[in-house]
Amino acid sequence: MSIEIEFTKMHALGNDYIVINETTEEVIPEEHKNKISEEISTRRFNVGADGVIFACKSDKADVRFRIFNSDGSEAEMCGNGIRCLAKYVFDKGIVKKETMQIETMEDIKEARLTVEDDEVTSIEIDMGKGFFKPEDIPAIAPSGNTEEFIDEDIDVEGEIIRMSSVSVGNPHAVCFTDTNIEDINLDFYGPRIETHEAFPEKVNVHFVNIETPEEINILTWERGAGFTFACGTGTTSCVLLGYKMGLLNEKVHAHLSGGDLDITITDHTEYLTATMKGAAVTVYEATMNVEF
Repeated sequence: MSIEIEFTKMHALGNDYIVINETTEEVIPEEHKNKISEEISTRRFNVGADGVIFACKSDKADVRFRIFNSDGSEAEMCGNGIRCLAKYVFDKGIVKKETMQIETMEDIKEARLTVEDDEVTSIEIDMGKGFFKPEDIPAIAPSGNTEEFIDEDIDVEGEIIRMSSVSVGNPHAVCFTDTNIEDINLDFYGPRIETHEAFPEKVNVHFVNIETPEEINILTWERGAGFTFACGTGTTSCVLLGYKMGLLNEKVHAHLSGGDLDITITDHTEYLTATMKGAAVTVYEATMNVEF
């Protein structure tokens, strides 16, 4: 069966997505979403993207956010993707609010849009709490620590790499390193850490250079997608961990391969929360034929 569907191509700091509107009706049948998302995300053979976003009807919020990685797997949350969704539903008049509630697989996120002359210039997302307990990430600390996964030694084919981990709705592993991230062989380390036994549901991988306590550089390997120009949840995770470890301040300007993000940490003593602010861009709108 072949159908023609409308879609919008968007990106947030080079993290690009195919956005499909399912707020009024199902466009791609549920049982085919994984396979079709993988097919249309394949670069050079199709539209190509880091993933596919579905804007869906929500009974709990203004809109529901679903995102499938380029390998067809569905992700719990994506910081860059959710900014694209917020701009998309505002521009399309689906949710014409400068403050909106977005349902994700994990919980409900608040998006605050900066709008000038009806144009969305930036989006701030309330990213919620950081979860540091290994069972909540999920992760297995090599040291056996069940309270946190901080400065753990991970064996990567005989090389020991010190990693820390946190979840902001999806799992992240972070290495703060003095080695220039431009010199790191991400194609080697990324997939091996992503699938390491310490991370039973795989993990997003980040290498971080700290310039100052308020400025960092990040290199990212995204679970299910590979190298990515930017990762919103990953940037949030890097700053949450850096703050918890005493390396970073509450407000951090992060440089990623595709652009910059601003992260603000709020310390509630018992737990940490974060907000993320950055841009999203509409590239083009088009139609395509999909078969299932």
